[in-house]
Amino acid sequence: MDKNKGTLQQLGKTLPASSLMFAKFSPDGKSVAYVSNNNIYVENLTTSVIKPLTADGSTSIINGTFDWAYEEEFACRDGFRWSPDSKSIAYWQLDASAIKKFYLINNTDNIYATINPLEYPKVGEDPSSCKVGVVTIDEGKTTWVNIPGMSNQHYIVRMEFIPFTNKLLIHQLNRKQNQSKLYVADATNGTSQIINQEIDEAWIDVFQTEDPYSIDYTNNYIWMRQNKSILWASEKDGWRHLYEISIDGGKEILITKGNYDVIDVNYLDDKKGYVYFMASPDNATQSYLYRTKLNGQENAELLNATNLKGTHDYNFSPTGQYASHSFSNHFTNFSSEIIHVENQKPINESDGILKRNEQLQEKSITEFFKITTKDGIEMDGWMVKPNNFDPTKKYPVVFYVYTEPAGTTVKDSYGTGQNGLYIGDMQADGYIYISLDNRGTPAPKGRAWRKSIYRKIGKINIQDQAMAAQEILKWNFVDPERIAVWGWSGGGTATLNLLFQYPDIYKTGIAIAAVGNQLTYDNIYQERFMGLPQENLDDFVNGSPITHAKNLIGNLLYIHGTGDDNVHYQNAEMLVNELIRWNKQFQFMPYPNRTHSINEGAGTSLHLATLYTNYLRENCPPGGK
Repeated sequence: MDKNKGTLQQLGKTLPASSLMFAKFSPDGKSVAYVSNNNIYVENLTTSVIKPLTADGSTSIINGTFDWAYEEEFACRDGFRWSPDSKSIAYWQLDASAIKKFYLINNTDNIYATINPLEYPKVGEDPSSCKVGVVTIDEGKTTWVNIPGMSNQHYIVRMEFIPFTNKLLIHQLNRKQNQSKLYVADATNGTSQIINQEIDEAWIDVFQTEDPYSIDYTNNYIWMRQNKSILWASEKDGWRHLYEISIDGGKEILITKGNYDVIDVNYLDDKKGYVYFMASPDNATQSYLYRTKLNGQENAELLNATNLKGTHDYNFSPTGQYASHSFSNHFTNFSSEIIHVENQKPINESDGILKRNEQLQEKSITEFFKITTKDGIEMDGWMVKPNNFDPTKKYPVVFYVYTEPAGTTVKDSYGTGQNGLYIGDMQADGYIYISLDNRGTPAPKGRAWRKSIYRKIGKINIQDQAMAAQEILKWNFVDPERIAVWGWSGGGTATLNLLFQYPDIYKTGIAIAAVGNQLTYDNIYQERFMGLPQENLDDFVNGSPITHAKNLIGNLLYIHGTGDDNVHYQNAEMLVNELIRWNKQFQFMPYPNRTHSINEGAGTSLHLATLYTNYLRENCPPGGK
């Protein structure tokens, strides 16, 4: 749009409609670059001339963006960067030609079935080859960056021009994701040198400081010291802490210190020498704003109002003078305010969170608790008891689980304790609703807590949940004959494992979109947490529900979308075959052509909720006895 003339200029007129992605102005404002059909183009804003910078893009050769696995597991989408002088563009190129195709079958939209091929690298299969090139705008010539290692045995998860230079900073992980290396590369000749590396016995996380599901999320670095160093996160001392890493390979500086995890980075004030971050040293279910000096010589300073207990978040203005502050807890609805960062006070006192807090509070129905298993593992949990709870009666318990390294369920935020799939009111009907976070979930409890699950998904998380349930069964008001469990995706996997491995505890299970066989899932996720099946196949087998399906005794409702491109429907068919083999009776609901979210199509969400609710009520009847 030309603001002076008030006119609009369409980009990419000669390219297929709706094909342009990641359009970005050059730093000098004279051109715009974008991706179309896996090729990169640059368009002159004065002449509207469109110039292709790559020409080999196809379904398998991917320039300037990423394949399914990179998008899903690294949140990588935008795959190119303008040089500061606007003369070149650095970009990722993925070669997925060796990746086997997984075929999704659509039986519902035509009389004859159609198939949708998807390049999907399953665990144990080599990932897409990946490399970085720098293409000049004038000549359209690409120089490939020399990063050591086989291109199909590593991942490049970050890449960015060092500001005001013609050099790139590139972050490489090996295939097992337990070795991290930072390279500085010359964009002109492609040479590179390593400036930082780290090895972990389990895996190394790509620390994400923005919304990983935002379309413009790029895993960019946080620059400091006039772009001579970056802010970096590592768990090398047992906690997720922040470090200053010099791009010349000099000595690194530990900035945050102590027995706590940095949850998120909110703002770097390089001039005043502070970093603002979220942490919660005393309660892993909550989140608060802290700051500390960049020199690493001071303890972290808590900035939140001490009378607002719960989950806080902050979005800082570019200058760091102001921030949007949001807050909620399990009995206080979400609220937000604009604050002065220096004194943490709202710009408008009458519209501040503290001023409105009482109005936003509701009757607390969710109780947070801790439970210690016989193995000495202390776990956080929440519980919602029935209305008019009578401690002399025994009530059914419904456990909601996830259990894997991708997420937690026990958070002190608004909506915790609600079940969106249940039609009606679980509390009024007479259910106890409980969720617990086991070892291996990404709670801010230190590296040992999170990485104890390495090569033990399907075992250690399941054991923790079952042992915690055993302690809960000792409560006088719990009916041990009415114990149900449910979950979705990884939670569906956990539901199956709990039902199969501990049939004496769990009587009813509802598993949705579950990984029945770990060998069917994508390589980036499963190999990160489980290693390579070529090296430790038994771990994959022992952690998979299909291995234990023969132990089913209770009631099982298994649900899966046949068009699921994430957790493939083949998991359902493999598991069904195994249950048939052992003459195990169960209820099965496939949703034709639905994806992992099972929400497409008229009536789908209502049907799923009705199915869920009716099955739970029938097989785990509500009410105190």
